Amino acid sequence: MIQAQMISTTFDLPGYRVEACLGEVMGLTVRSRNAFSVFGSGLRSLFGGELKGQTKALYDSRRQVMDRLVGEAERRGANAVVGMRFDTSEIGNGWTEICAYGTAMRVTPVTPL
Repeated sequence: MIQAQMISTTFDLPGYRVEACLGEVMGLTVRSRNAFSVFGSGLRSLFGGELKGQTKALYDSRRQVMDRLVGEAERRGANAVVGMRFDTSEIGNGWTEICAYGTAMRVTPVTPL
């Protein structure tokens, strides 16, 4: 069953009580660069301006790793991920690893007195 996910870069969720800490979760992808895109970006960088193809590729990659992170958290029974971060690194020649990670939690709203 898919649950609503709260994702926070902070390590707490004001107004919620932690019922269970379910461990680290992550979403990961490795992307290679398209030679034509790299060539076009190189030309574009000579004149300045946004590299729209590269921006879209990075946005799409981050969305994909976030979806994978949420999927892993849901499989563990979590409804929140705290301390979420992105990490990227170059692997080899022209490969980029993109990772989203955080801590899966099961939380419940704190009932006002």
